[in-house]
Amino acid sequence: RKQLKALVAWQKRAVLTATVFFLFGMLLLFKYYGFFSDIINPLIRFLHGKRELPGIKFLLPMGISYYTLQAAGYLIDVYRGKYRASEHFGKVALFLCFVPQIVEGPIGRFDQLAEPLYEGHAFDYDRFTQGIQLIVWGLFKKIVIADRANLFVSHVFDNVTDYSGSILLTAGILYTIQIYAEFSACMDIVTGSAQLFGVPLASNFERPFFSKSVAEFWRRWHITLGAWFKDYVFYSLSLSKGFMRLSKFMRKHTGETVASLLPASLALLAVWLGVGFWHGSGWKYVVYGLYYYTIMMVGMFAEPLLAKGFAALSFKRENPLLNGFRMIRTCLFVVFGMMLFRADTVAIWRDMVIRVFTAFDIRTFWATVFTCGMDKHDFLMIAIGVAVMLVISLLQEKGVQVRKTLAARPLPVRWAVYLALVLSIIIFGAYGYGYESVGFIYVQF
Repeated sequence: RKQLKALVAWQKRAVLTATVFFLFGMLLLFKYYGFFSDIINPLIRFLHGKRELPGIKFLLPMGISYYTLQAAGYLIDVYRGKYRASEHFGKVALFLCFVPQIVEGPIGRFDQLAEPLYEGHAFDYDRFTQGIQLIVWGLFKKIVIADRANLFVSHVFDNVTDYSGSILLTAGILYTIQIYAEFSACMDIVTGSAQLFGVPLASNFERPFFSKSVAEFWRRWHITLGAWFKDYVFYSLSLSKGFMRLSKFMRKHTGETVASLLPASLALLAVWLGVGFWHGSGWKYVVYGLYYYTIMMVGMFAEPLLAKGFAALSFKRENPLLNGFRMIRTCLFVVFGMMLFRADTVAIWRDMVIRVFTAFDIRTFWATVFTCGMDKHDFLMIAIGVAVMLVISLLQEKGVQVRKTLAARPLPVRWAVYLALVLSIIIFGAYGYGYESVGFIYVQF
């Protein structure tokens, strides 16, 4: 009987390994073939090899990065016994191919989505109107804020060497606003669209710019991606036999602190290399992952010293002034990270950061800032849009359920808000003459 169990366990591992390798093999082929061929071919030439990898350009299937992670997560969950494998091919296919989430996520879990997707839903007026609210709110953030910010961002990032550090930092801040407004807008549109059909999707954002650390920021930003890497990469590595033996060895030879931090730091390295690489096939994406990994590691290893320092000074760590400083510090880290994300190469990003600190020419700022694709009216509209987002986020951060609160207001008040939002999109949206159509940024990932 033990032999039979061992055989079945081996067969399950073999099937899981083969299917996961197939899934990620297809992703590597379609998305990363060019990146790897650019690395391997010079090596082949250096070794005087006769055959190089052919230059092939694949058409990237829409949403492949998202449904690959969903499919792999489903297989791993079944293997771990979290739930039984579905015997209905249609349920699994619908889970993987549900149109709203295939564009930019969120990355769903089968046990949370399969039944709501497959079962029928009667029309519900309240649910339908709430879905429309989310869609309109998403369109406001995308068209009024994100697409307008793109004018300045594209102009500056396409002409980096022409501008001082103050303009480059402004472009970095505006790109951070753009990508948040756009990505969260897409999530609102996707979630609202699914809600029309009675399908609840996982939340992908939780007011990330109120974070007091980079680690907290990433728990609030692209939540489903971080959760996927935590559940299927971090825990798989940190709880593996090899890592447990390493932790035991380190505890014996170095002490408890290092023994607890080193295995976790190695597992996090794999996570952040994966997160960076998942975003794109280029060295800048690898550096992007390592950038956040380095910041987190510094924070992890500095935490015991900081705790001792605060205790020695009898200083409370949780106070409004210090928390405000932490939020600003975290936002600055994120802005520089987003500058790397947007720059064409790591070298360009490095030069931009250097110029921010060495050529921050504030004297020419006001003479230049309105010549970079946006005028004062565009800046005013972005400021108003960001202020609206900030007020709503502050209310949500304090526990106010804005949509329920609005739904409880009299009909004229509700419709006044709805019409104001719709009219602001129509009147102040960045479209038409003088503007360009801007696709969703995360579609390419």
